[in-house]
Amino acid sequence: MGVTAAVTAVVGTAYTVKRGEEQKKEQAKALAEQKKANTQAQVAAEKAESRADMEYNRQNQKQANVSSIVSESEQAGKTGAAGTMLTGNMGIDPNLLKLGKNTLLGG
Repeated sequence: MGVTAAVTAVVGTAYTVKRGEEQKKEQAKALAEQKKANTQAQVAAEKAESRADMEYNRQNQKQANVSSIVSESEQAGKTGAAGTMLTGNMGIDPNLLKLGKNTLLGG
């Protein structure tokens, strides 16, 4: 009976070890599948966020106030020479650009 008990104990231990290895492989497989699912979910979330940003930007585009720009330009034209942001609406006196000759920029 002692031999039978020893053989049974060895077989039981071997079975336990084998089952433990199988469970370890199953856990590794499940972990790999979970990582893959997490990656796919993250990619999908990033795409959704990008689409939402584009839609928000499309909905909230800034528009130029063309009528105001044209009106300001027309007003500047009525008051004198057209100006720039650097010169203002009065422009620059052409006499200041002469460099000792009668033509602009000394040419």
